Amino acid sequence: MDAQAQPVTPALPARLLRMARKFLAWLSLGIGLFFLACLIGSLIGVNNDWREPDTGVRIFVETNGVHTALVLPKRAAGHDWSALVSANHLANPARTGDYLSFSWGHRKFYLETQNWGDIKPSTIGSVLAGSDDTLIHVYHYYRPRAGKYARELMISKKQYQQLVKIIEDKFLFNPDGSVPPPIPGYGDSDVFYEATGHYTIINTCNTWTGDMLATIGVRVGAWTPLAGGVMRWFPEPAA
Repeated sequence: MDAQAQPVTPALPARLLRMARKFLAWLSLGIGLFFLACLIGSLIGVNNDWREPDTGVRIFVETNGVHTALVLPKRAAGHDWSALVSANHLANPARTGDYLSFSWGHRKFYLETQNWGDIKPSTIGSVLAGSDDTLIHVYHYYRPRAGKYARELMISKKQYQQLVKIIEDKFLFNPDGSVPPPIPGYGDSDVFYEATGHYTIINTCNTWTGDMLATIGVRVGAWTPLAGGVMRWFPEPAA
């Protein structure tokens, strides 16, 4: 009598290939669900009854397509940023202006990724892992203008003072009230400051921008981890 045939164990490379395909399928599903959640979160508005006041303080919400920032006047509503964000912190103090752009984010990503071509797997890994090591990025501007990448809006003086306070609270201060030595920026007109807060893919630089606006009562998306989720609430001005 012939011996009963034994099942043949698939070759290891074939099994690994099937496992890799399953992993990629689940990964693609996870990424797709994440972006769907980002879209839904950004479409659900908060402060829906808010309308711009006729008078107040003019600010801007800007983007480079990936990151967003808040652009505020250096001096307005009784507040002067010059003491905290000094022109002397710049590589070239002459490059200061009358407006300041504030954004918050992951230290490693900020410092190692000036351009998208600089992205490395280790940087992506650290961003996905999250970090308490965060920075505030400040650009000095002279007379910003509304356009495709910068949207103008008016907020009340009270809202501006609230916004100043919550941005200042993101700076890391020494026990004597000073800030740690600033970190050189990408060029002559920007600089980094040590910050507080925990960065995750849920709480991103764009979430920070949206949360700042939501906190002072401006109409914006409920959750805005992507730049488009912030900017959709502030229409591009007509040409």
